[in-house]
Amino acid sequence: MNGAGAPDDSKVRGLLKERAYVEIKRLILDGKLAPGSFIAERQLAGQLGMSKTPVRSALERLETEGFVSISPQQGAIVRDLSINQIADQYEIRSALETFVARSLSGRLTPAQIQSVQSNLQAQHANLQAGDVDRGVALDEEFHALFCEFLGNQEILRVMGQLRDKIHRVITEVFRLNAGRMAGSYAEHRAIADAIIQGDREEAARRVEEHLRYGQESLLLPRRA
Repeated sequence: MNGAGAPDDSKVRGLLKERAYVEIKRLILDGKLAPGSFIAERQLAGQLGMSKTPVRSALERLETEGFVSISPQQGAIVRDLSINQIADQYEIRSALETFVARSLSGRLTPAQIQSVQSNLQAQHANLQAGDVDRGVALDEEFHALFCEFLGNQEILRVMGQLRDKIHRVITEVFRLNAGRMAGSYAEHRAIADAIIQGDREEAARRVEEHLRYGQESLLLPRRA
C-alpha cells in the first residue's frame, strides 16, 4: 500500500501517458510534426520531460487513430492525409453543414447573430496578423457555432468525432495557401449573411462552395 500522501504510481503513469498523447497529437495537428516525418522516441521524450514509455504508449494510441504508422524497421512516422480521406471528410461536412445552414436560415436569435458577428470581426482582425493557429481556431469556431445553434445531438456527435481531422485539414490548407484565410473569411461572411437573411438555398450553396474551395486547395496539388 502507498503511504499517506504518497502518489499512486499507476495514476502517475496514466497521467503521463495522457499528457504524452495530448501533446504529440497537438504537434501533429498543428503541423509541427509534418506528414512523413520520423518521430524519435528518445528526442520526443526529452522534449516532453518524461521517459520513453509514455511516449511509446501515446504513439501506439495515435496509430489506432490513423495519425502515425509504426513499423519495427522504421519506427513511428507521421501519416499524411490521403486523397480519399480528404474527399470523404469534405463530403460528410458538406452533407451535414448544408442541412444545418438550411435549417437555421432566418431563425437565429439576436444573441446568436452577435456571436457570429463577433467571430467574423475576430477573423477580419486576424488577417492583418496572419496568425495561422488563430485563423484555424476561428474557422473551427465559426462552423461549430451553427451546429451548436441547431442543437441536433447526432450532428454534434459526428462533428465532434471529426474535430481533430478537420483541425489538421484546415491547418494544412492555411499553411499551403497564404491567401486562403482571406478567401475563407469572405466566404464565411457570405454564409452568415445568407443564414441571417433567411435565404435557405443561398446559405446552403455558399456552404457547399466554401467547402469545395477548401477541398480543392488540398486535392489539386496531390493530383498534379
